Amino acid sequence: MTTAARSEAKTPASPSTEAIAEPAPSTSEHAGGPRAVRDRKNILLRVDPAVYDALARWAADELRSTTAQIELLLRRSLQTVGRLPASAGDMPRRGRPPRAPDHRVDTDG
Repeated sequence: MTTAARSEAKTPASPSTEAIAEPAPSTSEHAGGPRAVRDRKNILLRVDPAVYDALARWAADELRSTTAQIELLLRRSLQTVGRLPASAGDMPRRGRPPRAPDHRVDTDG
């Protein structure tokens, strides 16, 4: 048995080599009650570093993440050519969810 084979036998499979299950739908709490969070599709996007830097600067100017900026641009392009599916829904809200109302009882009188 080779050294590599022995180390593989002793260590469990890494998460990257195991089958990844689909995440369960989750909810987030906000002022209006629980809200379903849409599952997001992960993709690998290879782009020229100069294009990425320009996108990152543009996103920062608009207080968005680079990922959100790319999604916004893709949605706008799809809408412009009439290919945005009706099932796509709205863009996720930016920033933190609204703060829940404070329901503490004032005991100071």
